[in-house]
Amino acid sequence: MVDQFIVFGVIAFALVLFATSVWRYEIVALLALLVLVFTGIVSGAEAFYGFGHPAVITVAGVLVISRGLYNSGFVDVFARSLSRLRMGISGQLLVLVGLVALFSGFMNNVGALALFLPVALRMARRHSVPPSLYLMPIAFGSLLGGLMTLIGTPPNIIIAMYRAEVGMQPFKMFDFTPVGLGVAVLGVLFIGLIGWKLIPARKSPGEENELFAIEEYITEVLVPYGSRSEGKTIKEVIEMSKTEVLIAGLVRRKLKYPVPSIYEVLTGGDILIVEADPENLQDLVEAAGLELAASHKGGRELLGSEEVSLVEAVVTTDSSLLGRTARDLNLRWRYGINLLGVARQGTRIWERLGSIKFKAGDVLLLQGRQGTLTESLTQLGCLPLAPRFLRLGQPRRIFLALGILVTAVLASTFNLIPIQVSLVAAALAMVVTGIINLRQAYRSIELPIIIMLGAMIPVGEALDATGGAELIGRGLLFISQHLPPVGSMTVVMLVTVFLSNIINNAAAAVLVAPIALSMALSLGVNPDPFLIGVAIAASSSFLTPIGHQSNILVMGPGGYLFSDYWKLGLPLTIIVLLTAIPLIMYFWFGI
Repeated sequence: MVDQFIVFGVIAFALVLFATSVWRYEIVALLALLVLVFTGIVSGAEAFYGFGHPAVITVAGVLVISRGLYNSGFVDVFARSLSRLRMGISGQLLVLVGLVALFSGFMNNVGALALFLPVALRMARRHSVPPSLYLMPIAFGSLLGGLMTLIGTPPNIIIAMYRAEVGMQPFKMFDFTPVGLGVAVLGVLFIGLIGWKLIPARKSPGEENELFAIEEYITEVLVPYGSRSEGKTIKEVIEMSKTEVLIAGLVRRKLKYPVPSIYEVLTGGDILIVEADPENLQDLVEAAGLELAASHKGGRELLGSEEVSLVEAVVTTDSSLLGRTARDLNLRWRYGINLLGVARQGTRIWERLGSIKFKAGDVLLLQGRQGTLTESLTQLGCLPLAPRFLRLGQPRRIFLALGILVTAVLASTFNLIPIQVSLVAAALAMVVTGIINLRQAYRSIELPIIIMLGAMIPVGEALDATGGAELIGRGLLFISQHLPPVGSMTVVMLVTVFLSNIINNAAAAVLVAPIALSMALSLGVNPDPFLIGVAIAASSSFLTPIGHQSNILVMGPGGYLFSDYWKLGLPLTIIVLLTAIPLIMYFWFGI
């Protein structure tokens, strides 16, 4: 009994920390695990076995394969034509969201979203439509598509492997398809035909088509002969003013130097391309003895040219930027890029750039050399949105990448080898064949997800081993005592939906799976419908931006408020449940 109370207390405290985002979710998961180890509920020998769990290995394999599919360029075939679609918003969204859902069934949700995010923004700008009407639909489409197959989303993988742990055969690749496909199709139809009209048409103030109107804050200043700045380095000149300014370029005797070194020594006649607000610019001019230059067309062209790119990028949920500032990271000196602007929820932040603490979903306007910018974005964990003069990707290996994936899927479908083995083999094949290099493979494995899963699996098993899952199951059965088994399953699904919208959906699946099994055994019915119901509900994170990475990634580019999500998310959740429950009854209860 004492062990149960400890486990309940640890899980309740973890849920609060998950929901409030005080600490990152992988830190919370490790903390919960260690508390159970220190209290003796989980033995030291079993503390970290979760990191070798088949579910964790499978998720890692899927992440590497997703990056390989991204590199192959096979989605570009669709992306190039999508932006030229000439039809109404409903038609565009049906095609766009449908494709996102389709690809999400065979690759990581966030990976599928990342492939189509720039396409959606390009379509919005081409048709003069607020991006908010496109971005939330494709984020939700990525979640709907994940319901269709075993590898579509981590909750499906977790449920399949949990089934194996309790002595049954794990779910196969397409066991989720009869229910998941029906839910995905109806969900996509609802979003494309009706749902998008429920989304607020968010626009960035000031500019309808551009989030960052940087031209208004770019000025050319001249270094006069004999001035205090002559013979000084750029770093020394900036330090003279003690203000927040950015030297974005240098023009010297008709030669252009984009992103100049801070140790570049200035000479008389140099023109500096400065980004600063009027107050800081005035301080710089007076302190350093500079003069405002006449309009110099060539100077402003340095911001984006064949050598230098401007790119808008969103800060992901596992970015190294989170909670840090540009000054802390020394972005320019360590990565060779300039931060020209930051926007949050569709509004540009007018604080000093160097002092802004980055959050997930922030949109950054970055400038850098084309040869290094792509690599820098990868290192920082930023996803490019609407690149200007930026091209991503490697030479297309479409058929090879698809062949490797199809081989892995068929091998597991026909029980030739376990799914975790086939997917790791596919990931290795993509590395060996050069579709993805080793560095990209390691970086594609999202360590926060892996750590969270590896830590939460023993926590979920502790809930089961101490009888906590059975106790909660009996409580839920009491609530639904006058209902048939389908009613009890519905109660479990509602609990899972609630959890998945405040904590990570994979964590929700880990915690609810043993409860669902306990309820099914208490009722004396087949546990499979309950487990399928948990998988569907765990991926129905449509009500809040914090429920899934896809939701928070579109928050900044779409300019959404926290309260915007339930306006489309609530009716979509209802449709998902009303569709899934009858399908589960038909395919799994045999009703």
